[in-house]
Amino acid sequence: MALVSMTGFARAQGRSETYSWVWEAKSVNGKALDIRCRVPSGFDRLEMAARKVVGAKLGRGNVNLLLTVDAQATQGKYRINRDLLEQILALREDLSGTVADGPPTLEGLLGVRGMVEVIEPEEDGADIATRDTQILETLEGVIDALAAMRVEEGLRLTQTVVGHLDRIETLLEQAQTAAAAQPEAIYLHLQTMIDELLAGRTDLPEDRLAQEAALIVNRADVREELDRLVAHLASARTLIGTAGPVGRKLDFLCQEFNREANTLCSKASDMVLHGAGLELKSVIDQLREQIQNFE
Repeated sequence: MALVSMTGFARAQGRSETYSWVWEAKSVNGKALDIRCRVPSGFDRLEMAARKVVGAKLGRGNVNLLLTVDAQATQGKYRINRDLLEQILALREDLSGTVADGPPTLEGLLGVRGMVEVIEPEEDGADIATRDTQILETLEGVIDALAAMRVEEGLRLTQTVVGHLDRIETLLEQAQTAAAAQPEAIYLHLQTMIDELLAGRTDLPEDRLAQEAALIVNRADVREELDRLVAHLASARTLIGTAGPVGRKLDFLCQEFNREANTLCSKASDMVLHGAGLELKSVIDQLREQIQNFE
């Protein structure tokens, strides 16, 4: 099971005897499911139904719907605006003798804006209900296509996420190896410092120095952080294989990843361990950028 992206686009058109229409749907990242719907004047009744269609198929993301309807594409019947024609002819009479004129031409009159009007189809309630159903059926197909595109995009992004998790696993193995050698290195370093400190002195009890050394080693112990990072890694791999929206859970895991990586860097006294911690933070940031795209 791959993760589902919140990014996608789909478009489809439909047609009846008197109308044609086009639905466009675009989705991007979002904290929840936020639907914005734009429909032409006179089709506002479809907005609520359109929202239900989207809500039934998508779980998260900012979704923009756009419906355009054209009554002319399939109608093809026109009439002359006779009121406008009479006004133009009357104006011609008024201006006769004032400006040079010639007999009006049919092409000239038809070219006047508003002279040719589209005859709007006459529909009863049943016709409108049928057309609304057809428009919503087209939307169903558009959202199905959008969901399919989100799945396809999710497949591609999942491969990237798995690559980041694999890199995190490699870095954790390096960090565990370095951490295993850290106590001995700290001990040798402290021994050298103690020898220098005690040079020529006998008033510092060795048991007290041993206690302080043990405290320093304990503060530098990163095994708990590494264990938690390994557990977070296992949880992330499990979530990737889980059906349903898991983007929020993965985002929370990334925050936990980052917290442990910060602590690892602050406690690391070994350059190899510190370097692994810094690269871990970099990979975790890249992982979180991808996680933001998932539903």
